[in-house]
Amino acid sequence: MTTQDIQAIHSGAQRHLPGADLEDEDLSNADLSGIVLNGATLVGANLAQSNLARAKLEGANLMGAQLQGTDLRANLWGANLMQADLTGADLRGANLRGANFMGATLTGVSLAGAFLNGANLMGVNLKGVDLRGADLRGSNLSGANLQGAILAHADLQGAVLNEANLEEADLREANLAGASLSGANLLCAEVDGANVKGITLAGACLLGTRLAL
Repeated sequence: MTTQDIQAIHSGAQRHLPGADLEDEDLSNADLSGIVLNGATLVGANLAQSNLARAKLEGANLMGAQLQGTDLRANLWGANLMQADLTGADLRGANLRGANFMGATLTGVSLAGAFLNGANLMGVNLKGVDLRGADLRGSNLSGANLQGAILAHADLQGAVLNEANLEEADLREANLAGASLSGANLLCAEVDGANVKGITLAGACLLGTRLAL
């Protein structure tokens, strides 16, 4: 991309860039709402504090991207967010189906109502994160830190949460049907009204948790 091309993106003159190569480009503090970047390469790009609401980033490669404080209420279906920094990002209601978050920083993000079915969140730190009402069906949360996370009314049907830390997590009215929580830490988790049909709890810590099996 030339300097002129980047300026056009910042100014809003260029909004249709499927497959574009924007590796390491600085697009911080830009209004990129509604931009089309399906399949684009954004490895290491700086998108901090940018507005990507309603943007289309299906299959985009955002590995190592800077997304601190970014409005990402966008379509990121199948996006690669490995090692990306999403500190404080707004992902409420975002389409994150099949997205890869391994090694990503998600401190202070909001994922309420997000679509994360089939997403890879293995080993990710989601301590205290708001995931209420999120669709996490079939997602991989093995080894994830969900201490104090808000998962009330979330759909975790068939999710893999083996060895995950759910200490003091809010799972009220959550759908855990068929989920695997082998070796998980559910110490003092709130599970009132949760659907636990077919759940796997081999080796899980249930101290202080009233789980009606």
